[in-house]
Amino acid sequence: MPKRLILCDCSGSQQLDADLITKSCDVTCSRVHSDLCTREIGAAATEIKSGEAIIACLQEQAVFAELAEELDVPCPEFVDLRDRAGWGEEGAKPGPKMAALINEAMLGTPPVKMLEILSDGRCLILGAADVTLAAADQLAHVLSVTVLLDQPPEMMDHHGYDVVLGQLKTVTGALGQYNVKIDRLRQVNPGGRGDMGFGKARDGGRTECDLILDLSGEKALFSGHARDGYLRADPGDPQAVGKAILEASHLIGTFEKPLYVANNTQVCAHSRAEITGCSACIDSCGSGAISADGDHVTIDPNICAGCGDCVALCPSGALQFEAPATSHIFKRIQTLASGYSSAGGVAAKLLLCDAEHGGQMISLAARYGRGLPADVIPLELESTALFGHAEMLAALASGFARVDVLVAPRSVAQTQASEAVLANAISQSDQIRLLQLDDPDALSDALYDAPAGPSNTTPILAIGTRRQVTRLAAKALTDNTDTPIPLPENAPYGALDINTDACTLCLSCVSLCPAGALADNPDRPELRFVEDACLQCGLCTRVCPENALSLVPQLDLSDAAMNARVLHEEEPFACISCGALFGVKSTVEKVTSLLAGKHSMFATSEAGKLIQMCDNCRVEAQYHSDSQPFQGADRPKTVTTEDYFSKRKDH
Repeated sequence: MPKRLILCDCSGSQQLDADLITKSCDVTCSRVHSDLCTREIGAAATEIKSGEAIIACLQEQAVFAELAEELDVPCPEFVDLRDRAGWGEEGAKPGPKMAALINEAMLGTPPVKMLEILSDGRCLILGAADVTLAAADQLAHVLSVTVLLDQPPEMMDHHGYDVVLGQLKTVTGALGQYNVKIDRLRQVNPGGRGDMGFGKARDGGRTECDLILDLSGEKALFSGHARDGYLRADPGDPQAVGKAILEASHLIGTFEKPLYVANNTQVCAHSRAEITGCSACIDSCGSGAISADGDHVTIDPNICAGCGDCVALCPSGALQFEAPATSHIFKRIQTLASGYSSAGGVAAKLLLCDAEHGGQMISLAARYGRGLPADVIPLELESTALFGHAEMLAALASGFARVDVLVAPRSVAQTQASEAVLANAISQSDQIRLLQLDDPDALSDALYDAPAGPSNTTPILAIGTRRQVTRLAAKALTDNTDTPIPLPENAPYGALDINTDACTLCLSCVSLCPAGALADNPDRPELRFVEDACLQCGLCTRVCPENALSLVPQLDLSDAAMNARVLHEEEPFACISCGALFGVKSTVEKVTSLLAGKHSMFATSEAGKLIQMCDNCRVEAQYHSDSQPFQGADRPKTVTTEDYFSKRKDH
């Protein structure tokens, strides 16, 4: 049964083309209402009861969700047509964009794996006595509170919570499992008359808590992204302190958190044999959730904030985002592009934004300014960092004429900036840009003034890994696939440059290559290389004892990059005894010249010949030589039963 789109022109403030929507989308449309959330709420109730309704209004989502709860039916789906398309200065032109947004909304949201977090309400409050003790008085009836002070309070008359003195040394963990280390710890001595005193100070005190309320006014305990269960407020701002206290009072019970990132350690290129290769995810993680674990990395799901930087930068695809999955993002891009073009739209532009900053900017621009242009289609994600170079290229190759990424002004946009540079280099254009704006009017102006540029007329089907989609999109966006595209430094695609005069074909690089881009030939001395598989992690350059390898960042779109080619080869050496081929001729000859007749082990001519023998012949020659190291005394004669009885007779 097709979905039913419930339309409302919001008191006549926008134009809706129900006929175009019906033709371009797999939905049936209601009549166009004007006051669905107020005067026509009865019509909304009737539509919601059907169970197939999609309400074309996001502003009053809470009203319709509450209505569905009263009717005891599932909550309807929602799509925002008004702010994203209807309230623009171009009148009825956004019809194709509305069709695209509706088609995307009908994709739904795939289920996400969740992590269960238990908080018993053990709260540690930090700061000066005047503000922390007051906060503890408010929270003691709902949480198990401990106040950490650096100085004894002037008068301590508390009930229902603990007070300790000390210096906070380290804090690790997240909501439900914070581990705290305190030096110069002094605990209350509750005995005696008058003010309670404190015991002797000791270092290395350890405790656990579920949440931390930081009212110290000092530097945050954790840099980068916010951490679940860590609440921080300026002690000089009563309103901020009250808000933090209220939020802390609710952090008790069982909570669910998405498992944002999946880690396939088998293809991780972090290190091999204790030699570090790629550390992009560790360096980019703003929450400190990623750490090295031997040759691979581990992700603490309790700490992970789901920013997506690590996934965008991972060269091997070992890290995959799961909330939502990368494949779902590709599908949303394709749906928006195809929905727009099928409704008659030409040369659409994609605006990528986050849910918080970007959503608010679009709403303000629509209500008070020019709104979005009719050819700009917004795509909203939890974090703009999820939109890496693969997604940017997929958007261009799906038919979008340009891609704008709206980054929150206070966010660290290093990942998005580097990914945009890489995507522009691969597409050999400037159709991708970052916008760091906090003025809705400036956003509208930047979008209206942006040139469209050419659009890909043969959209790709973006399926596969991010590396596969990148290659597919790049081939669709260029006419010349024979010349490699030069890329910026640290790009995850490229070739290897080899100094054949220095390379001894020791093949150390082959054994450590995490992607299998380097390989040997079991039949002769060869170093083979598959460029398409190379991650440019640099492990081969670090392990090479001769420093014969160097990275060349580029993207070769020709079929030759998919096949193994020989980087270096030499003539094998023939064993002087049996003629079997082994080793590298130049290496054997060099070792012979350095050792034969010059080293004590190879002083004689016969000993020197051992260097030029294969393994089997070398062992044979050693065994039969006069000075062979395996020689021992003659074996004793075996004593038989007959020998035993003859000895008895002799006695």
